[in-house]
Amino acid sequence: MKGLSVVLSLLAVLFLATGVIAADKAAISKNVDGIAAALDGGKTAADFKADAYTPYAFIMEQGGNLLVHPSLAGQNLKDKAAPVYEAVAKATPEGVWVDYEWQGAKKHSYVKKTKAGLIVGSGYSD
Repeated sequence: MKGLSVVLSLLAVLFLATGVIAADKAAISKNVDGIAAALDGGKTAADFKADAYTPYAFIMEQGGNLLVHPSLAGQNLKDKAAPVYEAVAKATPEGVWVDYEWQGAKKHSYVKKTKAGLIVGSGYSD
């Protein structure tokens, strides 16, 4: 009986965690979609602050220059972390989830390309 309780408890935690991730993914994609739409509508990267979103958002030029990021703005992601750049550069106008490793952590980011070719993204770590 005790074993069944443990299994049920573990399943409950798993289902709750999955729901939280799904909600987080929905919020992340909504933020990215909103930023991309605003950029397509005439706003500039300077109109956005990375930490105004939870989790933070970033805006990157196609060549890797980070225009908006909480700690790497002004740096080139292609030069700093080529594998991360390669994953994020897979952005599409429709938006896509990409996975990569950053400083030992598995990351999942939703990235979207604007009409001007900027890449907007946000994500979470495992």
